[in-house]
Amino acid sequence: MTPDTKILTALRDAGEDGISATELSALAGLSRAAVGARIEEFRSLGYDIQANPHSGYCLQSSPDVLHADDLLSRLGKAKVIGRDIRVFQATTATNDVVEKLARDGVKEGVVVFAESQTRGRGRLGRKWVSPARKGLWFSVLLRPRLRPNEATQLTVASATALRRAIEIETGLQPEIKWPNDIVLRGKKAAGILTELHAELDQVKYVNLGIGVDVNLNPGDFPAELRKTATSLKAELGSPVSRPDLAAAILLELDKDYSRITSGRFAAVADEWEEHCTTLGREVTIRVGQRQIRGCAESLDDDGALLLRTEHGRIERIIGGDLTLEK
Repeated sequence: MTPDTKILTALRDAGEDGISATELSALAGLSRAAVGARIEEFRSLGYDIQANPHSGYCLQSSPDVLHADDLLSRLGKAKVIGRDIRVFQATTATNDVVEKLARDGVKEGVVVFAESQTRGRGRLGRKWVSPARKGLWFSVLLRPRLRPNEATQLTVASATALRRAIEIETGLQPEIKWPNDIVLRGKKAAGILTELHAELDQVKYVNLGIGVDVNLNPGDFPAELRKTATSLKAELGSPVSRPDLAAAILLELDKDYSRITSGRFAAVADEWEEHCTTLGREVTIRVGQRQIRGCAESLDDDGALLLRTEHGRIERIIGGDLTLEK
């Protein structure tokens, strides 16, 4: 934990009671003068930190920008996801950065955020619009002890965690559309991209990419997406704190990743099914050049979708482009 993370953690823990420079100095391992300099640096970044001769320093508010030390101060001690956070002002795509970290042997749990992406991508090679400082665009490196056919569990767990965090922070009630969309009133507000690297019988690593349209306005979306995409701000009617939401998502992801790695996928699947708009619906799924029509019934033990086709057969589907039939 860096001195800045320690200072911000102490300020958050102290709340309205405040904390003295002497206490901050001891906690951060810095001199009082150095603590004062760090406080001034935080203020220059937009943090409202008041100083009182009796109660010491008190954090009043934080800016709507992503800082690694600030996010770490909000998380406490993460089990896996979020124990290492890196923030870029701009990059091609956060999945590209995490891919390099994975190949360099970095431990799982590292999270890479970008304030903007020049080549953000979604499933099937589609472009993901990532305007600066209006959403959450990030990727997580995972190294789960799973077989390749079980990796779909991670997409399921990510969807439940993402849905839950949005509800906690905003009061909105998102739903899940198979395989990787979070929707509000039928419009997509967030998506998940899982890139798997595996050997024959073992997952090597997973690059989990997440994009959340937080404070986008209708004009920020390309014209062709305005009828099918939305943002949390548009649905709520007011802006959402991106750092607050980012921390909530990482906490919920860490919880559900723990459930997956400890063999408790059934509980995650039950939650997914409770909030999924796809189950019980007639759908058409395009898998490559093939189209499959039928009723989406449930998930299997590995997280694949079980579809009862129009011919009465059960097909197991791990991915595809889904259209809900009227």
